[in-house]
Amino acid sequence: MGETKPVAIGTLKKGNYIVIDGFACKVVDIQVSRPGKHGHAKIRMTGVGITDGKKRVIVAPGHDNVDTPIVEKKTAQVLSVSGNKANVMDNESYETFDLEIPDELKGQVNEGGQVLYWVVLDDKVMKQVQG
Repeated sequence: MGETKPVAIGTLKKGNYIVIDGFACKVVDIQVSRPGKHGHAKIRMTGVGITDGKKRVIVAPGHDNVDTPIVEKKTAQVLSVSGNKANVMDNESYETFDLEIPDELKGQVNEGGQVLYWVVLDDKVMKQVQG
């Protein structure tokens, strides 16, 4: 599993990233409830998976720590495009690998172009076409 760091769940906001069920998710909704006179506040956090787009929910006391993924942002050059996959080469390590082209970037990825990709929990995700 990739690198993570513990963060108090009460400090997270919409747009932050969190690990739910082993998947890196972007926080899209936060609800805080206080169950009773002596109870602790509970936080219900909804996240959408970065790689698969599935919605996941976590409920935890407000003082608990949760894991947040460490996101590495890198650039790569596109070597070839076939279907919904692109073979790319990292600009720093010269490692070559295949990346899936997300729906919003289809038609924009060209051979020889530059792309920005993220490394999150050992998964690589194409995020942006550069240039």
